[in-house]
Amino acid sequence: MRNLPVVLLVLLSAIWPPVPELPPPRPTSRVFPPAIPGVSPSGARISYVLAGIAPEAPCREAFQPAAVPPGCRTTLRATYADSTQTFVVTVGVAVLDGAGAGPRERRDTGRPATVRPVPFPGGPAERFGQRQYVTGAVAACPRGCMVATAAGYADGRTYQPGDQILPRLRFAARHLAAALHRTLSA
Repeated sequence: MRNLPVVLLVLLSAIWPPVPELPPPRPTSRVFPPAIPGVSPSGARISYVLAGIAPEAPCREAFQPAAVPPGCRTTLRATYADSTQTFVVTVGVAVLDGAGAGPRERRDTGRPATVRPVPFPGGPAERFGQRQYVTGAVAACPRGCMVATAAGYADGRTYQPGDQILPRLRFAARHLAAALHRTLSA
């Protein structure tokens, strides 16, 4: 399971000609580390702990329709919970044919079009799904990938239009997108 991106890229290379912009293959543990350190908006130290890694998924299944990036080949997703187990964030990494390009933003629902959340049983991400995500972020990588996040509450509360988004939740979505973007751009 930890070497899924390596296998994925080898299989894609056999089907399509190699694309020089693609990042080099990395073990899943390097793409989705077990913990990502951070600092909350108030300055408190926090970490985001890996709840699980989902199997590879086609882009149209892994992203909301308005968020599917152009030239998307496939997607890897993982879900993290903050160390207080208050927030959960699904991070999606889309492998693209060329340089990263973000999806069109959709503002009519109050939530950005982004990656679809992935729940994992037996932990804080157990009740995290499409109806529970509140906010998200997107970071385009220069070498053929895009990182997108969907963030919500670990208690399973359903998003309601007009809900106020806590700065800490918005920060978690942006922080994880930026952290994975840095990992993939290195």
